[in-house]
Amino acid sequence: MIALLAASICGRAQEVKVAVFDVDATPPVGSPLAYVPVKAHDVPLSCRGVVLIGKGDPIVLCAVDWIGIGSGGQREFKEGLAHAAGTTPDRVAVHALHQHDAPRCNFSADAMLEPYGLSGAAFDVDHARKVIRDAGEAIRSSLRHAVPATHYGIGRGIIEKVASNRRIMGPDGKVLYNRSSATRIPKIRAFPAGTIDPELKMLSFWNEERCLAAVTWYATHPQSYYRTGLPTPDFPGLARNARQAATGVPHIHFNGAGGNIAAGKWNDGARKNRQILADRVAAGMTRALESTDKHPLAAKDIDWAVQPVLLPPSSHLDADKLKATLADEKARKYSRMVAAIKLDWLQRCERKVPIEITCLKVGRARVLHMPGELFVEYQLNAQRLRPELFVAMAAYGDYAAGYIGTEIAYGQGGYEMTPGRPKTSPQAEGVLMSAVKELLDRLD
Repeated sequence: MIALLAASICGRAQEVKVAVFDVDATPPVGSPLAYVPVKAHDVPLSCRGVVLIGKGDPIVLCAVDWIGIGSGGQREFKEGLAHAAGTTPDRVAVHALHQHDAPRCNFSADAMLEPYGLSGAAFDVDHARKVIRDAGEAIRSSLRHAVPATHYGIGRGIIEKVASNRRIMGPDGKVLYNRSSATRIPKIRAFPAGTIDPELKMLSFWNEERCLAAVTWYATHPQSYYRTGLPTPDFPGLARNARQAATGVPHIHFNGAGGNIAAGKWNDGARKNRQILADRVAAGMTRALESTDKHPLAAKDIDWAVQPVLLPPSSHLDADKLKATLADEKARKYSRMVAAIKLDWLQRCERKVPIEITCLKVGRARVLHMPGELFVEYQLNAQRLRPELFVAMAAYGDYAAGYIGTEIAYGQGGYEMTPGRPKTSPQAEGVLMSAVKELLDRLD
């Protein structure tokens, strides 16, 4: 029924239609968050997105206020949303915003824990599947009220005093200090912001003068403070919510390549800083909307490309050791959970199950959908490849890959590249940047 509805909409005068959806993604009290269980509720987490109906099957962009959705989580999310939208899973992009007082989701890793009585140790499995069902129902409902989009808009807004590079290099070319999301040592906060992308990018969809949806991208870890037991969308989510309330326009926000970016230069962990950072991000969103250039939009202006990649696993991953930890009843539950996640990734690499890198084309705009916790250099390099275009990047897609640094970063140390932490090898940069170039070229 939904497929017929989408096909019917697609066939009318080659116009573009837009549908938006938004459902609660807050796990119940007692459920695991990334680090501590839920003890109470405050600001709800959301699973929200936009469905674009134009050239070809519908396209779904979905952003979730969770720390990460990997492997089996990605598969089930994409299949569920695709079925609801009347499209195929390879035309669905699902990304987490990476808040830390929020849950994980990886059904295939959970399946490895189940024989040891540890299913649900990492996240509330039933709740995660409920969010998928709820999002599917919201998509079905939104498709019945999809609105023609006559124009698309491109906007940019500089965000001040939020992002800073986490990796402060010493004279020997190694990481001297790691500047975390909340940095309490004044000397470390005092270093320059370093390599960041200060620009928030906005792609909006319009019916003449009415803005139907605003989609934004900005690269930074989104933590002000965490381990509270209170699920929170943190400062990017608060900014998104505030702008939606102020404008009446649905706002869908994605985290960019922020693996080595955080607010540590501007944040010492004081509780008041969450709202201060949120206000600064909201100001960038305001500037992006106010600076928007609108362009006519037709179905021919929308396209989608997919490039499967096989990321090389890190040499430190040892299947036998991971299986031993997983089976060790004396090991900490968290250690066994991490072992399952790593083993799931390693076996996926051995089976040569690819990650699909995708790119959305909307007129002069290109949006790349990437896996893992990418370093900001990936985003900056993608923009340098096509400086004449509007190029945005959403990272934190398939979270199974974890931190993905630049090739040189793997030998520089630092928190992200601590021996044993990366799940990929230094050759990942070449694989991913080749895919990025291929996608940007193909959509010409």
